Amino acid sequence: MAETKTIAVNRQARHEYFVEESFEAGIELFGTEVKSIRQGSVNLKDAWCDIEDGEIFIKQMHISPYEKGNIFNKDPIRPKKLLMHKREILRLFGMVKQQGLTLIPLSLYFKGSRVKVQVGLCRGKKLHDKRDDMAKRDAKRMIDRTLKERNR
Repeated sequence: MAETKTIAVNRQARHEYFVEESFEAGIELFGTEVKSIRQGSVNLKDAWCDIEDGEIFIKQMHISPYEKGNIFNKDPIRPKKLLMHKREILRLFGMVKQQGLTLIPLSLYFKGSRVKVQVGLCRGKKLHDKRDDMAKRDAKRMIDRTLKERNR
C-alpha cells in the first residue's frame, strides 16, 4: 500500500459547500510543476473543476514557478487535466448538469510518488447553513471546554 502525504487542503471548500461525494483523480503535470509542488508552493483556494469534451480539467489551481526551472516553467494557473475513467467522468457530468452540483478540488497529496487530487461533488451552502455550522462548532467547543475543566 502506497503511503499518502498531504500537500495542500482546500479549507474554504468545506466552509462554502456541502460535500456530497468525493473522488480520487490523478493529475497531468510537467516536471517543474511536480518539483514546485514538492516544495509546497501550491494553492487550491480558488480552484474548481470543469468537464469539457469528455475530459475533466482543474482550473485556477496556482502552482508557483519552480525557481530553478528557467524556460521549462509553465503558466502557474494553466488548466491541468485530471486523470479519471471515462465512465466516472460521464457520471459526474450527468450529476453536475442535472442536479446543479459543482466539482471542487478538496486536497492535493502524494500517493507513493504520484500526485493525486481529491475532487468533491459539492452543493453550495446558503448563508443560514454557514451560520448553523458556525453555531454547532461553537457549541461543541464550549462543551469540550466545560468537560475538560470538569475533569480536572
